[in-house]
Amino acid sequence: MFDRVIIGIDEQRLGRDEIVLGQRLVRPGGELTLAHVHGGYPIPAWGANAEFTASERERAQRLLEQARAQAGIDARLDSIGAPSVGRALHELAEQRGADLLVVGSTRRGLLGRVLLGDDTSAAINGAPCAVAIAPAGYAESGPGLHEIGVAYNGSTESKQALSAARRLAEQHDARLSAFEAICPPPSIAGLNPVSGRAIRHAVEQARDRIEALGGIEAHAAYGDPTEELAVYSSSIGLLVIGSRDYGPLGRLVHGSTTHELLRCARCPLLVLTRIPRAAELHGLASGAWRARA
Repeated sequence: MFDRVIIGIDEQRLGRDEIVLGQRLVRPGGELTLAHVHGGYPIPAWGANAEFTASERERAQRLLEQARAQAGIDARLDSIGAPSVGRALHELAEQRGADLLVVGSTRRGLLGRVLLGDDTSAAINGAPCAVAIAPAGYAESGPGLHEIGVAYNGSTESKQALSAARRLAEQHDARLSAFEAICPPPSIAGLNPVSGRAIRHAVEQARDRIEALGGIEAHAAYGDPTEELAVYSSSIGLLVIGSRDYGPLGRLVHGSTTHELLRCARCPLLVLTRIPRAAELHGLASGAWRARA
């Protein structure tokens, strides 16, 4: 599915969760790169300590070698000195022509020194390629890609996510399902409550829409999208989400639901960039996941 995968490595767990997820998503024969962002700077700047930078670079290299040996994999190693983890990973993804970036959850130390919450979002927002997020403890308890699920609402982004999920399900001989959350309508001071009959009808319609797509197990529920998707994620091996693209470079930008799912999803997330129309017409050719100018 993915040809060139960059995996962010942390200091505490040596990227065990991220490596397992990256191995499952890379196509057979694809390229894996283990990357660690350290505190030194690649070019001496005003006030920068050259000895500190050299020490950080050596420490990062040892960490990456240890992570590679522990995982027993064949992978390239990249240590990057930068003040921003997210920006450093984005630049590396562009340099390597990566089509997937794998990071960990927000539990302490996602990529070593700084990814302690907000930096998880920084690693995702503006990414030039798809991003996969491995939950903490995934290496020990992750059940594998037994079922690929899709957050679906009929939008162009969710249709493209479904197309990608179909390919993943076929590659991994996994079940394919999709979930649509029916949002409660806005109300004023409790006015205009929705009847139970209307809710049941809306949920049935959503299931019918998904079933009409063919070859998909349909799920739908009425409620807050983040909460309902979190419950759905507890029964699947991977949740695929489409993204919104803004600006001439088609950068990856996510809404509040995606950000909330980073905190509460119970399986790995795969957030995709918008697939270029040309690639869509050519059967979603390999490497089509990267956003292009």
